[in-house]
Amino acid sequence: MTTPTRDDHEVIRACLEGQQEAFAVLVKRHEERAFWAAYRVLGDSEASRDVAQEAFVRVWRALDRFDFSMAFTTWLYRITVNLAIDHLRRNKRHKGVDIDVLQERLADDSREQAPDHNQQANELAEAVRAVLSTLDEKYRTVIALRDLEGLSSKQISDITGITHATVRWRLHVARKQFREAWDRFETRRAKAARARMAERDAEQPGETATTTPRILED
Repeated sequence: MTTPTRDDHEVIRACLEGQQEAFAVLVKRHEERAFWAAYRVLGDSEASRDVAQEAFVRVWRALDRFDFSMAFTTWLYRITVNLAIDHLRRNKRHKGVDIDVLQERLADDSREQAPDHNQQANELAEAVRAVLSTLDEKYRTVIALRDLEGLSSKQISDITGITHATVRWRLHVARKQFREAWDRFETRRAKAARARMAERDAEQPGETATTTPRILED
């Protein structure tokens, strides 16, 4: 009888021995992980569910070629991210990473914050999403996996198939481009705020408050 406490490699061996019910253990254990890996790239729940499902189909078909020297999660990430990137390329008008839902997952306790805090968080999330969507997919992918998913450069290299040095370079470029785009956004937002205050003829002294997203922090 297969149990959820068994090591992934042990479960895979059980699958290869003909215990098909063992594969359900892998799916149940890692389906959420696959969904969020796809979501980091796509930003669309429905598309991410489809990609995650397809990823497990690919896993099942290639299970006899699994390399036991690697973690199953690394292999699953690689398949899922590659499928998500393929989906993104086929749908050029895809909106990209959806930071709203991502922040909801990473900060569930935000619901208990004051209403004005939630409003500020929503505004920040929308701004980050808009800025991220301006990045090329190869840069958006690495910054999403590193700064939103929390994976190491080595893990990203294993998943995407690009070298460790290339991951670090793309991450450097992505963060630089994000900072520049964010600065432009902040400038436009400050000008718009001053214009609104002037229209109301109620301008008050003081600087416009700004919030720096975590993604800008090295």
